[in-house]
Amino acid sequence: VQLQASGGGLVQAGGSLRLACAASGRFERLNDMGWYRQAPGKQREVVATITRGGATTYEGSVRGRFLISRDTAKNTVTLQMVNLRPEDTAVYYCHAVSMTIERPGAQPVFGTSWGQGTQVTVSS
Repeated sequence: VQLQASGGGLVQAGGSLRLACAASGRFERLNDMGWYRQAPGKQREVVATITRGGATTYEGSVRGRFLISRDTAKNTVTLQMVNLRPEDTAVYYCHAVSMTIERPGAQPVFGTSWGQGTQVTVSS
């Protein structure tokens, strides 16, 4: 499964950005999808996740400012970010859990995939 992310950039504090991620490749379906971020000198952290059924979770500092959504039919996930803060500056990665069935009757195989990362920079 390949994930292609887009939409990062430079924005002033208080501004907005929309990240998008599209999945391609061979899989039966995508289960959980999400966005993670990694700031310089820090570990990668989860930002928001969404299940196939649409249930969402958010990291505390972004709750109320970020909105994750997905189009299950198109295998895409987006992250709408508003009221951005300098501390939101990081490389953002999309993530997906995929399910593949190698042949009819076989047990499903689950895998995880990461996008290439897109830089979000928020200036004060």
